[in-house]
Amino acid sequence: MNGLYAHGSSSQDQLLAWEKEALEKFFAKMGDKEKPFPCIPATIGFSMNQLKYGFVGSPRRDTTIKEIASLLSSYTEQSRGFGDYTSLIIFFETPEEMKEVPVEEFEQLFWEHLSGLNGLDKFDWPEDLPQDPHNPIWEFCFNGEKYFMYCATPAHKNRKSRHFDVLMLAITPRWVLQEFNKSKSYAKRIKAQVRKRLAKYDSISIHPDLNTYGAEDNFEWRQYFLRDDDTSLSKCPYHQVLKFLGKHK
Repeated sequence: MNGLYAHGSSSQDQLLAWEKEALEKFFAKMGDKEKPFPCIPATIGFSMNQLKYGFVGSPRRDTTIKEIASLLSSYTEQSRGFGDYTSLIIFFETPEEMKEVPVEEFEQLFWEHLSGLNGLDKFDWPEDLPQDPHNPIWEFCFNGEKYFMYCATPAHKNRKSRHFDVLMLAITPRWVLQEFNKSKSYAKRIKAQVRKRLAKYDSISIHPDLNTYGAEDNFEWRQYFLRDDDTSLSKCPYHQVLKFLGKHK
């Protein structure tokens, strides 16, 4: 499956030790009944075996961005056949010493990766989507597909919903979220339950940047990487890098 793995697939036998460990810890986190993971749609996708998994090198290695691009390209081409709750989960080979760095260093790496993906994208930016991340309906795109990005790090301590033992991305197609929101009453009920779970799961209040796509006061990029406190960046680094490069896709 071009580097993509499914839960229980025979190809998992070929995984490296750190890859197997990352999967086992992720499965334990998503399957925990005593302390359920807050994102209910993600737990549904996990229970229905619609999540796909991939592994890349160290977050600090330049070649890692190409590995992410390769996985995301393969996923984009196949995702609509995986189910209505699918997401791509990418685990990074995170050195032990790196697990002690502050959240802000992971934040910087995350935005460098997204900017690097833009540079490798062979598709034009969708015409129906603003190029400015500070527009409420902007979101990240790759291979012509719109995506919501989620980042978890070893450095998150208070916000357990954003903690994982290695650097991790969860990448969800916009069409998955659109399917979820088709029934407004169902979506509203689930979102309320998610917020209740978050309040119990994290040892800190819900981040003020968590919002609803399309709302006038919402910015998707702010939700991609939530800090371990209530602070946030004033401007989107992705936008700044593209301005520096002198291009918008």
